[in-house]
Amino acid sequence: MSYEEYLGYFQEGLLRQFGDHLAVVLLSTLLGSIVGVSAGILVRHQPGPREIVLKVAGTMLTIPSLALYAVLIGILGLGWPPVLLALTAYSLLPIIQNTIVGLNSVSAPVLEAARGIGMGDKVRLVRVELPLAWPVILVGIRTAAIILVSTAALGAVVRGPGLGNAIYAGLNSIGSSVALYQVLTGVGGVVVVGLLLNAIFFALARLTIPRGIRD
Repeated sequence: MSYEEYLGYFQEGLLRQFGDHLAVVLLSTLLGSIVGVSAGILVRHQPGPREIVLKVAGTMLTIPSLALYAVLIGILGLGWPPVLLALTAYSLLPIIQNTIVGLNSVSAPVLEAARGIGMGDKVRLVRVELPLAWPVILVGIRTAAIILVSTAALGAVVRGPGLGNAIYAGLNSIGSSVALYQVLTGVGGVVVVGLLLNAIFFALARLTIPRGIRD
């Protein structure tokens, strides 16, 4: 079987795996952003809690993916749930770090000016601090998403979604006529997902960051 024949025969399944891979990375990044930005906001001015949160998030990132999946199987079973939870946990550190750095980099004169016109803490956070910190926060979110692209492929060991299934199918059938095709297609698909995410975040930055701040 030629590679063209392989792609033609398995096209539908490969496209589904590609879509699932992109979806699980985006959804995990979204969940991680909600949790990570919220945590960063809460601890940004509290050195003790901030250190604890960063250490916990950093520890999560050092746990080997296969070990974490093995633990989550017993709790959540197979499929999407363990992969989604693991990827969300892995996304937290860069998002929390950049949220803290971004918010703490807002200059004191700007904050004083906001107070001077009567803005309370919550209004100032939403209307002044978060918009100014957003470019840094977005870099953290993008970094998290890129980390998750390759990590998501390992979700195939728990029958999770994504292109890891093509890679593992190829590795488990070494010697067959399509083993190399499966591995190459899976790896190539993961690379394409990464490139697509880069393009998405580039477009998001252009749309959400004012030109004056972006330049």
